[in-house]
Amino acid sequence: MEKTNNRRNRAAQKSAGSNFLVQGSILAAAGIIVRLIGMLYRIPLSNFIGDKGNGYYGAAYNIYSTLLIMSSYSLPVAVSKMVASRLALKQYRNSVRILKAALFYATVAGGLCFCLMWFGADYMANQMLKMPFCSYALRALAPTVWIMAYLGVLRGYFQGHSTMVPTAFSQIVEQIVNAAVSLLAASMLFSVGLKSNLVYGETEYSYAFGAVGATMGTGAGALSALICFLFLLLAQRPVIRRQIRRDRSGPVESYGTISSVMAMTILPILISSTIYNSGTVIDNVIFGQAMAGRGAGEEIVSQWGIYSGRYHLLFNIPVAIANALSSSLIPSLSMAVAEKHYAQVRVRIAMAVRFSMIIAIPSAVGMAVLAGPISQLLFPNLDNTMLISMLAYGSSAVVVFSLSTVTNGVLQGLGRMRAPIINAAIAMAIHVVLLYVMLQGFSMGIYGVLFSNIIFALLVCVFNAISIARHVRRYRQEIIRTFVIPVAASAVMGGVAYGVWQLSAKVNGNLVSTALAVAAAVVVYFILLFLMGGVKEDELRRMPGGTRLMGLARKLRLLRR
Repeated sequence: MEKTNNRRNRAAQKSAGSNFLVQGSILAAAGIIVRLIGMLYRIPLSNFIGDKGNGYYGAAYNIYSTLLIMSSYSLPVAVSKMVASRLALKQYRNSVRILKAALFYATVAGGLCFCLMWFGADYMANQMLKMPFCSYALRALAPTVWIMAYLGVLRGYFQGHSTMVPTAFSQIVEQIVNAAVSLLAASMLFSVGLKSNLVYGETEYSYAFGAVGATMGTGAGALSALICFLFLLLAQRPVIRRQIRRDRSGPVESYGTISSVMAMTILPILISSTIYNSGTVIDNVIFGQAMAGRGAGEEIVSQWGIYSGRYHLLFNIPVAIANALSSSLIPSLSMAVAEKHYAQVRVRIAMAVRFSMIIAIPSAVGMAVLAGPISQLLFPNLDNTMLISMLAYGSSAVVVFSLSTVTNGVLQGLGRMRAPIINAAIAMAIHVVLLYVMLQGFSMGIYGVLFSNIIFALLVCVFNAISIARHVRRYRQEIIRTFVIPVAASAVMGGVAYGVWQLSAKVNGNLVSTALAVAAAVVVYFILLFLMGGVKEDELRRMPGGTRLMGLARKLRLLRR
C-alpha cells in the first residue's frame, strides 16, 4: 500500500510539473497571439496618427499602466496565489470568500484610481509630461482602470485553479476588440481633430484626438474580456456550489482575516510592481523636463512616440512569453512550496528561465540584425532612422526584461515578497541617476532613456539571481543549456538571416527578402538548438504540440534524450 501511494504521489508530482509548463505555454501562446494582433493593428495606427499621435497615446498609456498597478496589476498574482494555496488543501469555501474580498478591493481601488486619472489629467499633462494635449487621452483611459480591476480579480481566481485557458481566451478577445475599435475610433476622431485644427488655428488636435480613439479601443477590449469572465463565472456556479457543500476542510476564514492576508500579499507585489513598472512614467517625466530645459520641447512628443510606440511595440512581443511564464509560475510554485515538494520547485524555476531564454536570445539577435528591413516593412510611411538605431542598440532589452520578469515571478511564487521590492528599488535608484546623467550631462536624448532602461533590467536580473540562490537550497541554473547554447545558435542564425536578406534583396523586394530571412533564421536556430542539446525529448513531451515537434526532430535525427 505504501509503495502504491508513493507511486501515486510521484505520478501526481510529474503531472503537476507537466501541467505547469503546459499552462505556461498556453498563456505564452496567447501572449504571442495578443502581441501579434497588437503589432498588426498598431502598424496602420502608427502610420495613420504618426509619431506625435503615438507620443500622446504612449504617454497617457504609461500613466494608465502605473495606476493600473495600484488598482488591478497585483490582483491576478495575489488572488491566484491565495486561491491556489486554499485549493491545495481543498478549502473551497475559503477560495470563494477570497474572490468576494478581492472584488470589494477592486471596487475601492479601481474607483480611486479612476478619480485620480480623470480629475488629475490636466495636471499630469501640463506639469509632469509637458504634453498639454495628452489630457484628452488620459481622461479617455480613466474608466478602463476601473474595468481592469474587476478583470484582474477574475483572471487571478481562475489562474488559481491552475488553468490559464480563460485568461488566454479573454486576452485574445480583448485584443481583437481593442484592435477593431481603436482603428475605427482613431480614424473618426482624427478627422474630427483636423476640423478642430482649422477652427482653433492649432496643429495638435488631430494627433490628440487620434490618440483618444486608440485609448477607446483599450477600454472596449477590457469590457469585452470582463463580460467573457462573467459568463464563465455564471457557468461555473453549480460546480462551485457543489464543492462548497462537500467542503469538510475545517473552519471558514473570516473576511477580516482574508483581507489582512490579501493586503499582506498585495502590498509587496504592488510596491515591487510599481517600482518596476513605473520606470516608464519616471522616464517620461525626466525626459520631458530635460528636453524642455534644453529648448527642445517640440521633439518631446515625436521622440517619445518613436520610443514608446514603435520600439516598444516590437521588443515587447518576445517579452510577452516571459510575462506569461511568470503568471503561470507563481501559483505553481506556491502549491509546490505549500506541499514541500522542493525538488519540483527547483525544476520549475530552471525550466521557466531556460524556456524564456530559448525565445528571448534569438529574438534579440534577429531584431538587431534585421532592424532596417523590419522597420521599413512595417512603417513604410514614416522616418525610420531613429527606430532602426533603437532596435539595433536596444535589442538586448528583450533578454534582460524577459529574465527580470521571470525571476520576479519566481521570488513572488516562493513567498519572498520583500526581495523583488528591495531589488527593484535599488535598481531604480541607480537607473534614475544614470538617466539624469545621460540626459543632462551627455545630452543623449531618447537614447539615454533606452540605455538606462537596459541597465535597470540587467541590475534587477543580477539582484534577483542572488536572492533566488539564497532562498532555494541546491538550486543552480544550468548555464550551458540556458545561455551558452542559445547564444551560439543565435549567433549563427543572425549571420544566416543577414546573408539571406542581402542576397535576396538584390532580386526581390523588402517583403519577400525579410520573409525569407526570418524563415531561414527560424529553421537554422531550431536545428542548431536540437543538435547542440538545447532541448531534450522529455521537455518536448511537456510542451503543447511537442509530440509533433518530437516526431519531426526524430526524422531529422536531431533529438537527444
